Amino acid sequence: MFIQSLLRSVATCLLVGCAFSLEAYAQVSASEAAILASPLRTDRDRQADARRQPLELLKLAKVAPGMSILDISSGGGYTAQVLAVAVGPTGKVWAQIAKPAPSLDARLAATPQPNFQILARPFDDLFPAELPRVDGATLILSYHDIVNTSTDRAKMNRAIFNALKPGGFLVVMDHAAKAGTGVNDTSTLHRIDEQAVVAELVAVGFKADAKSDAWRNAADTHELHSNKMETTSDRFTLRFVRPN
Repeated sequence: MFIQSLLRSVATCLLVGCAFSLEAYAQVSASEAAILASPLRTDRDRQADARRQPLELLKLAKVAPGMSILDISSGGGYTAQVLAVAVGPTGKVWAQIAKPAPSLDARLAATPQPNFQILARPFDDLFPAELPRVDGATLILSYHDIVNTSTDRAKMNRAIFNALKPGGFLVVMDHAAKAGTGVNDTSTLHRIDEQAVVAELVAVGFKADAKSDAWRNAADTHELHSNKMETTSDRFTLRFVRPN
């Protein structure tokens, strides 16, 4: 069944002219390759895979079929989409946005997905109390942006904590600033000090659980704007858990 699905994905890509390389499937399992090849993902999604490394994110977040995930500050939906594919039809992904996201709307308009729903809510009240608690949450490359808004981050972090089931995970990734700079570089360089993020999340009850070096870049001096580098920025990626 996997081979048939993969061949269909290849054929579809050839017909519509999307970027596709069998090399992308050389080092992954059949189930992982099926996620990457899903027709629900766009050509633009696949073009971003080399730098975004979605399979590493799914592993760190312990994503599995049937899980419910809250993706915070979803933007165009790259992360939310790969999460929705990974949790499958028995799972659920809530894509939270604090302001209109036309590209996310267009994604779901083109291919409606029952397990993928947009939540248009402010960061400090990002998940309705009446919904079932989720298994996990992701906040990818946006914590520093939220610092640059009027959001009460302590309230936001408590809202994330309360949205999770006991034992649920939160994965945060962001552009690394120099150690000790706190939130001083969030607007100028679009970076944030890793320990500042840890401190704010631990303060509301989260427990630091794990981290990944998959997105680190030792060549990054942390002195340039994160979006103006010739290569990807140095990115810290942290997993937190809501204690039982």
